[in-house]
Amino acid sequence: MKSAKLIAVGTAIVLSLSATSAMAAGDVKKGAKVFKKCKACHTVEQGGKNKVGPNLFGIVGKEAAKVEGFKYSKAMKNSGLTWDEATLDSYLKKPRKFLKGTKMSFAGLKKEKDRKNIIAYLNTLK
Repeated sequence: MKSAKLIAVGTAIVLSLSATSAMAAGDVKKGAKVFKKCKACHTVEQGGKNKVGPNLFGIVGKEAAKVEGFKYSKAMKNSGLTWDEATLDSYLKKPRKFLKGTKMSFAGLKKEKDRKNIIAYLNTLK
């Protein structure tokens, strides 16, 4: 009887943890909508041109300042950053606070859900 209760409790914990992580993940469709704020400065098509900011195709998991043909700030070149989900989240919240000297003039995305959604969207671009 005790083992049945332990199994039930363990199953409940696993299910709640998986539901929490699923809820923590962003929504790709909503992220595409949020990305409209970025389109004035960035493209996302494979082989797309750089604008005021670099093309962001395949950016998730990539080292910072590695998009060919884009002139990065010294701060970005020397940052040693890799654009994983945590780094993107911190950067997108307040770019200039996160990386002093960045050229990115965008103020940031205050809402955590917007950042998670846009990261989910960027993660599909591979």
